[in-house]
Amino acid sequence: MIRPAELAAIRRGEIDLAFRRWDRPRVRTGTRLRTAIGLVEILSVEQVAASGLRAEHADRAGYNSLAALKQAVSARADRPLFRVEVRYAGPDPRDALRETLPDGAEVTEILAWLDRLDHNSAIGPWTRQTLRIIDDNPERRAPELAAELGRPTADFKRDVRKLKERGLTESLAIGYRLSPRGEVVLDHGSPRRTRAPRRAGTPLPRTIGAPATRALRAEGLHSLEAVAARRRTDLAALHGVGPVALDRLTAALADLGLSWVPE
Repeated sequence: MIRPAELAAIRRGEIDLAFRRWDRPRVRTGTRLRTAIGLVEILSVEQVAASGLRAEHADRAGYNSLAALKQAVSARADRPLFRVEVRYAGPDPRDALRETLPDGAEVTEILAWLDRLDHNSAIGPWTRQTLRIIDDNPERRAPELAAELGRPTADFKRDVRKLKERGLTESLAIGYRLSPRGEVVLDHGSPRRTRAPRRAGTPLPRTIGAPATRALRAEGLHSLEAVAARRRTDLAALHGVGPVALDRLTAALADLGLSWVPE
């Protein structure tokens, strides 16, 4: 519900308000939303009148004028207008969890949790099967994995999110991969599975979109560090890499203290 450009501005502290037309509040004060940039905290939710909007509100919400804000909230005018105050609340704790290798006791606890998911599932055991297919097919599109398992894509994605909550999987710009934590859990009690080496570097941001991701991968660019070794104009010439993707790559590079090769 928050566009990537808005998320980036929230992280930089440039946006701290959002306005939404809802039939009822969709978020609660104190909630921390997991987003592509990390956690976004909801500081307040208040129903307001459009007539009360001011230039200050437009600026804090990332609009270049009050007229632009009023135009944005004019859609669905039959619904109440809500003013939502937000702030960046830090990285997603699952990022660190994925890299944390569990000890024997924790592996036992995670396996018991997986068993409970399997036992309570209407389709029967699915957890190990899902971990294995992701492990065997990193960076492969979710619809393709779901089709191979004979499952609806939406149901497959929902179940992968459950595994992600425990730090076992990682969502990539396209597809998934097991985390180091997930590899330990999947390998428990059997010989370690043979895997290709994990790609070095910081994965491409999910916000650049699938066409740009495919174009960069075709050039052998699978990480931000690899992107930083190229000129922006070189990548702009690639089919599928548009201005929005380039801007998001620029912001992601800056977060790492990196930049494009000078022109």
